[in-house]
Amino acid sequence: MKNILVLHGVNLDMFGQRDPAHYGSATLADIDAALAGLAAELGVALHTFQTNHEGALCERIHQAHCDRADAVLINAGAWTHTSLAIADALAILTCPIVEVHMSNIHARERFRRHSFIAPIARGQICGFGLDSYLLGLRAAVSAAGRG
Repeated sequence: MKNILVLHGVNLDMFGQRDPAHYGSATLADIDAALAGLAAELGVALHTFQTNHEGALCERIHQAHCDRADAVLINAGAWTHTSLAIADALAILTCPIVEVHMSNIHARERFRRHSFIAPIARGQICGFGLDSYLLGLRAAVSAAGRG
């Protein structure tokens, strides 16, 4: 069974409360529940992790490397646009990485249009709300199946 790790970054524990015009009304629990349902349908093991501490996210990425995760799905939140540390940690991984965002980061403020994750990710899905995560999980599972 493939092991897929979903990483939620800074402030994403506030989904459902924070800026619903951009992020919708789904909570992080709603997102994780939808992902768990799809993971069961796809026959993969899903592990989720959220933190507001950059070092903790890096350490969880290191653990994913040690655990030989089959794919990583990540929404790093604002760290997408600012964190070389998270990008460097992700670069250690040999499995596919799929970057997701609830909002369309390319249609927002200029600083959000740059991602330090994109150059090392297999792909990026953004702008579809909760569906960004579900599309991302499907992409991660497909990419993991190809090795």
